[in-house]
Amino acid sequence: MRETALAVCLAAPQAPVRLNSIEVAEPGPGEVTVRLEACGVCHSDLMISQLESLPLTPLVLGHEGIGVVEALGAGVTHIAVGTRVGINYLASSCGSCEACRRGAERFCLRQHNHGYTRHGALTTRGVFAAQNLIALPPGLNPVAAAPLCCAGWTAYGAVREANLQSGQLLAIFGLGGLGHLALHYARHRGLRVAAVDVSPQKLEFAQGLGAEAACTVEDARKVIGKELGGAHGAIVFAASATAVATAFQTLKRGASLILVGMTAEKFSLGVTETVLKGIRIQGSYLGTRQDLETVFDLAAQGLARPQVHSYPIDQAPEIFARLKAGQILGRAVIEFQAS
Repeated sequence: MRETALAVCLAAPQAPVRLNSIEVAEPGPGEVTVRLEACGVCHSDLMISQLESLPLTPLVLGHEGIGVVEALGAGVTHIAVGTRVGINYLASSCGSCEACRRGAERFCLRQHNHGYTRHGALTTRGVFAAQNLIALPPGLNPVAAAPLCCAGWTAYGAVREANLQSGQLLAIFGLGGLGHLALHYARHRGLRVAAVDVSPQKLEFAQGLGAEAACTVEDARKVIGKELGGAHGAIVFAASATAVATAFQTLKRGASLILVGMTAEKFSLGVTETVLKGIRIQGSYLGTRQDLETVFDLAAQGLARPQVHSYPIDQAPEIFARLKAGQILGRAVIEFQAS
């Protein structure tokens, strides 16, 4: 008889987020069974729940999971039973394409993703692809670690790709779950930070984390572009074309514009100004395996830990509603032991 678990599910595309009892199969080749301790609720989970079509339904959501390995499928040798692991969005990749060969598996065209093409980590127990699970350092709290599997990973990758030197100014647009972590990582690398958001509460929060300046989108060009002399780089976590255009206007010559927040909105930038100012525009998606290991190590050292609020699993549907309304400060985490 198969074991059962309680999971946060979508019965169909755009269906309400519900709690369901699911069967948990034995792990197949390349898979492991994990008893989940915590899982973050990511804005990407919300986006997936609102898609008009999905490759897999019913679908267990979630890709910021922390749990303990309970059983191994055939061929799994790099993880032992009893290991605490992080479950991220990238479930598996082909391993042989050009992207995989250069260590950029996140761009593999044949990848599978937890909480999208494979069942995710918002469940008390589940079976997961072992390929990209990362072992946690000893002593790292599961609730604090959960958002690092996506928010921390993505934020760190974006700050690294901005490629700034200590003392240079980084503008961060959007101080939500990813942005506040990017501020931590930027300060750890010795960067000056200007924080931009529509929420006075988040701007005050950013200043408490060490932001040199904090302002609204409307004031960003004046504060960053003029009073601070322009940013050497800007990262846009906000899903807003207006934020992208404003970030561009705050940049110095030779600066970088890193786009992370995803939106269906279109934006236009002046080609001549881009060329004459030597602006580099780049999309940033997730990070490397080494990035995630670094993120875990920094957190284990007490550095760059996310602000988290934990909830029992029965509050998951409410958390999705609050996330949609922009009412989550920091990161929401489902703690399964509290359920």
